[in-house]
Amino acid sequence: MIIVVFGLPGSGKSYFASRLALHTKAEYLNSDQLRIKMFKKRDYSDEEKKAVYDALFDKAKKAAKRNTSLVIDATFYKQELRQQYLDEFDENVFFIEVVANKRLIKKRMSTTRAFSEADFKVHKNLKKEWEPFEQKHLVLESTNDNIGEMIDKAMLYLPKR
Repeated sequence: MIIVVFGLPGSGKSYFASRLALHTKAEYLNSDQLRIKMFKKRDYSDEEKKAVYDALFDKAKKAAKRNTSLVIDATFYKQELRQQYLDEFDENVFFIEVVANKRLIKKRMSTTRAFSEADFKVHKNLKKEWEPFEQKHLVLESTNDNIGEMIDKAMLYLPKR
């Protein structure tokens, strides 16, 4: 099972995705951590973004071949990035979008976060480029005190394993 957790920077997707991976006993793959491993100096160019998303997809294909569950944590702001997962994994991919209100996102992004280098300006730029996901998926709103509720909703949405 491939679980794609996506949303804008500051939405709380990484916090949620890392905990969901524990609950589902899945491997966890974070785009920010992968980018840091892949590029000593990061410029967030289109080429760099493509390389990171290609690497995420390759790792997802390997996990699927091993029949290993994987939680992928990335923005996935473009439909084409999500579509390749639908095309490749069909009924074995599940999408969970994490959202939060603007005030909370701004507050979260004003502090240093473990791996993300995005600030509120990056959030606003990606929001302009955001392409809505039209396929059926779970949308969860993140607050600073509802991780248990988010996990419960995700576990109801995902198939039992």
